[in-house]
Amino acid sequence: MRPEKEAIVRDIKALVAGANYAILTDFTRMDTVKTATLRRILRETGARFQVVPNRLFRVVARELKYEGLEPALKGPTALVLGAEDIAATAKVLREFVRANDKIPVVKLGYMEGKVLTAVDIEALASLPSKKIMQGVLVGTIAAPMSNLVGVMNQKLASLVYVLKAAADKRNAA
Repeated sequence: MRPEKEAIVRDIKALVAGANYAILTDFTRMDTVKTATLRRILRETGARFQVVPNRLFRVVARELKYEGLEPALKGPTALVLGAEDIAATAKVLREFVRANDKIPVVKLGYMEGKVLTAVDIEALASLPSKKIMQGVLVGTIAAPMSNLVGVMNQKLASLVYVLKAAADKRNAA
């Protein structure tokens, strides 16, 4: 392989290795304005949109042992890469696709050793954000504790009522 191609492979490998997920898209019919808009929107979620040559990405996928992506490496390919919340990125990508005549087209994705289909990525887009899910988890964990506090307060209040009734009775007598 020529030195300039090896440099491109190193760059792609560094991008992919630093990402928690990769979504492969077909960017046919995307002009530079739409591409720049998508890049800007994805940057807000901590993701990146990068056009890659299929032949060189195959080399990177082989080196990183990303298996199952071969069917998606036909036609123009751009990667959506990120290290943060994949659900937020999938939502942004879904909204962009809906607003722009169904382009880019999601081919496949890859996350934590698993190949994701376009349907899987759509399912991720329908999930609540990571912060909302963390809030639900904290609420679920905290619910039994707050119920216990409520029961203990009620028992303490009952004891106070009994003591007050006894004191009132003693004062009346």
